[in-house]
Amino acid sequence: MVSRVIPVDPFDLVVIGGTGDLARRKILPALYRRFCAGQIPDDAQIIGAARAEMDDAGYRDFVGAALDEFAGAAGCDDRARFLSIIGYVTLDARGDGGWAALAGRLEPGRVQAFYFSVGPSLFMTIAERLQAHGMAGPDTRIVVEKPFGRDLASARALNADLAKYFDEGQIYRIDHYLGKETVQNLMAIRFGNMLFEPLW
Repeated sequence: MVSRVIPVDPFDLVVIGGTGDLARRKILPALYRRFCAGQIPDDAQIIGAARAEMDDAGYRDFVGAALDEFAGAAGCDDRARFLSIIGYVTLDARGDGGWAALAGRLEPGRVQAFYFSVGPSLFMTIAERLQAHGMAGPDTRIVVEKPFGRDLASARALNADLAKYFDEGQIYRIDHYLGKETVQNLMAIRFGNMLFEPLW
């Protein structure tokens, strides 16, 4: 079976915590690979947002260094084009600084996704700020990654908090440890399971 790349419509993606380790090692190189594969259009916009004082050019340098270190050989000849869709806003996740500037950078009428590349303790604060500054509309999506709460009770509380501002269809949860053992054992699953082996 051959994989097929499906291009997406123009979008705004804001990586909150865009200077952190997760963004540098995983998110930004993954976005670059999707761009090289033709899935991200040239008129999409990827905006890093974090506390560090930086302008667009400084963040593009930061992203370029991250790609040098973590993108490996999966790059393409379009690095300059990819970096041209990158921007940056200095943002105070716990206060009001930078939120109006971020809202002003977004293109109305298209999907706006906010990737919460921060600790779970900031999820509620960021959701509140997005609502307060008019960025929690029907075309908004939020992506929350990390272990989602410490236990069932804290996970339910976190879900209830996010549900105050976003519908369930707008919330995408990623726990990068949830399926780790399964992914590491794909070969065992394939050849040890009569249902999967013929399909794969």
